[in-house]
Amino acid sequence: MTGTELELAACALAVHDLDAAADFYRDALGFEVHDDAVRQGVRRVAVRSPAQPVVRIVLETPDADPALLPSDRQAIESLMARGLLNRLVFATSDCDAVFERIEATGAEVMQEPINRADGVRDCVFLDPSGNMLRFTQRLRPGAPGR
Repeated sequence: MTGTELELAACALAVHDLDAAADFYRDALGFEVHDDAVRQGVRRVAVRSPAQPVVRIVLETPDADPALLPSDRQAIESLMARGLLNRLVFATSDCDAVFERIEATGAEVMQEPINRADGVRDCVFLDPSGNMLRFTQRLRPGAPGR
């Protein structure tokens, strides 16, 4: 990588319950738990996809940042409760197979697989903390997604 190229290494995702979230990402999505550690009194769990092991999703509770004001923590909790805080988009080569696998785990379905006018087929679930997870499959060349 040269000095001007950037690659995503990790992103943080607010969750209510670290164990429930780690179980969901492992069991429903097939991710690996990369790291489960307490640092400076705060526990975080990092998960990653076997298909893209260099990118980690760091699961953390809203109280993970000790500098966060109580009013900010309450705002985060409120947004999480309404499913408005975090959204992740995953690319797949088979949206229907992903849908069937995740639905079989009992995950909350927000949108069954549909074909969009932009050449993408996608479906949407919520994780146990209300984070929106979209799974997209490119149906034609040049369409967004993978």
